[in-house]
Amino acid sequence: MHRSAKRLASLLTCAAVPALLVAGCSGSDSDSSGDASASASSASSAPSRAASPSPTVAPAKFKQLPNPCEVFSKDALKQLVPKVKDAAGERGRSSDSASHGTCSWNSSDEQGVDGTQFRWLGVALQRYDSDPGIGSADKRATNYYAKQIAAAKATPGAEKLKAATTSGTGDEATAITYDAKKDGNDYRNTTVITRLSNVVITINYNGAGLAGADTPKGEDLLKAAQAAAKEAVATTAKAKP
Repeated sequence: MHRSAKRLASLLTCAAVPALLVAGCSGSDSDSSGDASASASSASSAPSRAASPSPTVAPAKFKQLPNPCEVFSKDALKQLVPKVKDAAGERGRSSDSASHGTCSWNSSDEQGVDGTQFRWLGVALQRYDSDPGIGSADKRATNYYAKQIAAAKATPGAEKLKAATTSGTGDEATAITYDAKKDGNDYRNTTVITRLSNVVITINYNGAGLAGADTPKGEDLLKAAQAAAKEAVATTAKAKP
């Protein structure tokens, strides 16, 4: 009874204190439970500090490119550009030869009164690395492959343009053929675009009959360009370290 009287007196005392101070007048049992609740609340509201895993992409298959002026054999060049002016080819400048390279050849096969057969051959190699922020090397190459096809189809002045897939050449390949006129001469043009994993190979091959020579057949140029594309793919595949 004595303890109950003391507790009652304590409660009456707190009742007389302004409201802002009432919280400090609770008994010891209430203080203990309040601290526990506050700690639990703080723990549940604290932001998670667990680090999210970094995105990963498949590594690039090919780490380097071959010399673009060496993707074709000597025999292939004789067929593609007979009487070539420079069999070594004219290599384009590149600030990163492991990712980009170009080379070109041209020839004028003079046939006397039958005129001259002109040929021009160019190859461009483009390689991609994997980047977690952009995508895998193969995905980036696939996007570039599609852009190259679209660019070839949009060639200014192209006539009788046709596009068709080319089987057995890399992972995917497309050939675009069209006719064009230049300086009063009729040219036959073939572009073969091939993707080999993370590398895109673009071959441009065209020909014309000059000084009265017959215009070359588009079918013949197409077959030659497709054969060249297969050889370029085989050479590029050997460049894997």
